[in-house]
Amino acid sequence: MGCILLSLPGCSSNSPSEIDPPENYLRNEWVIYEVNPGLFQEKDVFNGIASRLDEIKEMGVNIIWLMPVYEQGVLNAFGSPYCVKDYKKVNPNYGSLAELKSLVSKAHAKEMKVIFDWVANHTSWDNAWIQNKDWYTQNAGGDIVSPPGMNWNDVADLNFSNSDMRQAMIDAMKYWITEVGIDGYRCDYAEGVPLDFWDIAIKELRKLKSDKLIMLAEGGESFLFTVDFDLVYGWDFAYRLQDVYTGKINLKALYESHQKEYQGISAGKQRMRYTTNHDMASESSPIQVYKGEKGAVSAFVIASTLGGTPMIYSSQEIGYPTPLTFFAHNSIDWSSNPDYTSEYKNIMRIYANSEALKEGVLRTYDTGNVASYLRKSRNEEVLIMVNTTDQAVEVKIPIEFSQKQVKDLSDDSSETLPIVLKLAPFQYKIWKI
Repeated sequence: MGCILLSLPGCSSNSPSEIDPPENYLRNEWVIYEVNPGLFQEKDVFNGIASRLDEIKEMGVNIIWLMPVYEQGVLNAFGSPYCVKDYKKVNPNYGSLAELKSLVSKAHAKEMKVIFDWVANHTSWDNAWIQNKDWYTQNAGGDIVSPPGMNWNDVADLNFSNSDMRQAMIDAMKYWITEVGIDGYRCDYAEGVPLDFWDIAIKELRKLKSDKLIMLAEGGESFLFTVDFDLVYGWDFAYRLQDVYTGKINLKALYESHQKEYQGISAGKQRMRYTTNHDMASESSPIQVYKGEKGAVSAFVIASTLGGTPMIYSSQEIGYPTPLTFFAHNSIDWSSNPDYTSEYKNIMRIYANSEALKEGVLRTYDTGNVASYLRKSRNEEVLIMVNTTDQAVEVKIPIEFSQKQVKDLSDDSSETLPIVLKLAPFQYKIWKI
């Protein structure tokens, strides 16, 4: 399980705060890569993604999440892949069903699982299901409506009181597991769908994949874990991380957000940790949010090492400088920023080789604007310190580690920790104690 934080009253500036994880917790083994097909190629997309699988795997990725690959609606649509015309057909602009199967097969051969994006709350207005009017939410006049209060006028709201619609939905979800061999789903707007549907659907899907099924819920509420989702977004943590870098909150508030998102969660369940995703990146690039490339990398270090399941959104590893819509194709040069990409790979190399970062208890230290925390497992201790500001700082090393011999995991060099550490703007250090 991800680490849990407990703040202790009366702690001095370098006093730690920690709580041991449950004895039966499971370590996090996952690193997710969100694939926005619109960032790869305008045509022949599945083959384009397949051609980059080795590069994706080099970042320690073992789960590929494909944003919706289904046939998109046209009526009232504005290009969103979440406007689904047919749940059992692929978007012809992306490629054929055979090419999609090939992509999944190649990912599996490289020991990466593949999950699809599932859009359960609504369909396009030209989806064939629209002929079954009772399958959709209607107003007092009997007209089918868009999801209330969401301003999603390109889609029609599904009626989960209709048992036939529910069964058709589950049948469509089973189709991609049996036909293409995918490993699960990221479920869009999971809180907009009744919990009892997810409970039934996940039970049915697990019969096909047993314990190998991976279910990720897009939402923030912990109750999503009660219907056997394996992973749930960490929305609050993601926005609090941004707030740290813009000076709106302090690091203690970030740690408290981390703690709150893990409260009451069963062993083996995880929150997904990220600095951006397709929704956030459509508003602003991590480079803009975190004040440049160095700031974006330092924020990613926190997101990927504090605890939880790291997620990388396609494009952040090259430091794309401006917002990226997911309603249309964007031309991306994946080799445009090799040093930046290499830094991401190195961070995830450290993560992949660290028992402590995957399963260690979290201990935090109050060191001002420098995020300072220890991840401690049965066999390893890793100390992380991250300057979250665009100013050079001097900060005391937590006293228990001062003058200790350590290994800098960024380059595997040995050093003696000083009493006072100097950090350049957004500099980070990851040491094995």
